[in-house]
Amino acid sequence: MTEKPEKFIIDGKRLDGREPNEMRPLKIEAGILEKADGSAYLELGENKAMASVYGPREMHPRHLQKTNRAVLRCRYNLAPFSVEDRKRPGPSRRSTEISKVAREALEPAVFLERYPRAVIDVSMELLQASAGTRTAGITAASVALADAGIPMRDLVASTAAGKVDDTIILDLEKEEDQFGDGDMPIAYMPQKKKITLIQMDGNFKPEEFEEALDLAIEGCEQVYEKQRKALEEKYTKVEEQ
Repeated sequence: MTEKPEKFIIDGKRLDGREPNEMRPLKIEAGILEKADGSAYLELGENKAMASVYGPREMHPRHLQKTNRAVLRCRYNLAPFSVEDRKRPGPSRRSTEISKVAREALEPAVFLERYPRAVIDVSMELLQASAGTRTAGITAASVALADAGIPMRDLVASTAAGKVDDTIILDLEKEEDQFGDGDMPIAYMPQKKKITLIQMDGNFKPEEFEEALDLAIEGCEQVYEKQRKALEEKYTKVEEQ
């Protein structure tokens, strides 16, 4: 197990060399799975996530259908080989909780009312995991939904702010997540200026909470630009072919 560092910030720099308000390197690619209706691949630091979307299609069994809207079904999964200590295959309490959180974060962005009695399945597979897997999964899933051509009010971008050494930081890495003083993942629709998810673990003073929320929103706006660029690049390639 990793030991807690004596200091997280030394001479203004974090342990991985970043500024407090700097994100890890982020890469997003849209439309990489031929068999899915929509898909996206994301790398955030050491995280590697694959998202796929299937649907809308008729919901079975029928008693689960909603007569006035589609059902958005989300599945988050950590691959057994994604972490240093091999994970047991199959769903866990944590993956079930994050699946629910991801659904609630994405639902406000999707025009579900256009597809009554249908289901849209979203899968988030973490191939390699470091800190911030839920935000990576939500970000990739949003791009996959857009890639599937499903009407959306806005893309959903997700990142986290936190606190270490009495300093508010953006996009926590592994040691900061494990041993820091606080963690606040959010999901945000930048064009609509709407927060669709906010969670908090740890202790924040009121002024620290406001600072962390503002920083997380700034981070989401950076993520949003990468999401848009990934979709633009995918469809530019399609037009050229």
